[in-house]
Amino acid sequence: MSDRKEPITWYASWFDTPYYHILYRDRDYKEAGEFMKSLTSHLGLQPQAQILDLACGRGRHSIFLNRLGYDVTGVDLSESSIAFAKAKLNHIESGNLELGELGTGPVDLDRIKFKVHNMTEPFPAKFDAIFNLFTSFGYFDDPADNLKTIKAIKKSLKPEGAAVIDFFNVKKVVEHLVPYDEKTEKGIVFQQTRKFKDGYIFKDIEFVDDKNRYHFTERVQALTLADFENYFAAAGMRLENVYGNYQLEPFDEASSDRLILIIKSATY
Repeated sequence: MSDRKEPITWYASWFDTPYYHILYRDRDYKEAGEFMKSLTSHLGLQPQAQILDLACGRGRHSIFLNRLGYDVTGVDLSESSIAFAKAKLNHIESGNLELGELGTGPVDLDRIKFKVHNMTEPFPAKFDAIFNLFTSFGYFDDPADNLKTIKAIKKSLKPEGAAVIDFFNVKKVVEHLVPYDEKTEKGIVFQQTRKFKDGYIFKDIEFVDDKNRYHFTERVQALTLADFENYFAAAGMRLENVYGNYQLEPFDEASSDRLILIIKSATY
C-alpha cells in the first residue's frame, strides 16, 4: 500500500477529492433547506435579489436558492467541485437530472452560475446577500486570511446588503469532542481521530480504498464570537444579529450548536 502525502494547502486538496463528498454525503439537506428558507425570509430578500454562495462546494445549496427564485452565483476554490456544479446545470438543461428534495420551483438557468474563486479576494460583482454556510470558514493556513475574507465580503456587498457566516459553536464542540470513531460510507471505513490543540480543532481521517491508504487532516480554527467581533470591527462591518441554530433561535454559548452571524457594512 502506498501512503498519500498531505498537501501543503490541505483544504484545497481534500475538498477536491471524491472522498470528501462520500464521507459527508449524509448531511441533513432538509434541515439545510429549511435554514435557507428562514434566512432569506428573515433578511427580507426579494425575488430579484442577487446572492453570492461563498464556498459553495458542488452547488447543491446554490441550486436550492435559485429554485427559491434568487439570482445566485456559487463560488469555490475547488475546481472539481465547480466542474461538478456546472455539470449539474448541463444535466438540468437537458432534462437528465432529478432535482430531489431541495427547492420548490424550477431552476432558472439564466440566473445561476458557478465560478472558481478564492474567497480571500473580493468577487468582481456586488450582491444583496453573501452566504458562507455550514462551517466554510477558519480553514486557512494563515489566520490573517480570516480578516482578508471579511474585507472581501464587505467589498462584494451592495451598500445595504447583508452577509451571513454560519460557524459552529466552539465551546460546545470542544466540550463534546469525540476522540475517535469510524464511519462506513460506500464500503469505505473512515477512521476519524479528533483533538483540540493550539486554538485549532483537528480531525485526522484515514481510510483504505482500492488497496491504497489515504490520510487527510482537517484543521479548523476555534473561532469564538469575540474573535469574529474583532474581525468585523477591523473590516468595518457591524454585527446585526447572532443566532444559535438553523431555526434562528438566540445564541447561547453553553448550549447552542451553531454560531450564525448576520453582518452589514458599518460605513455605507
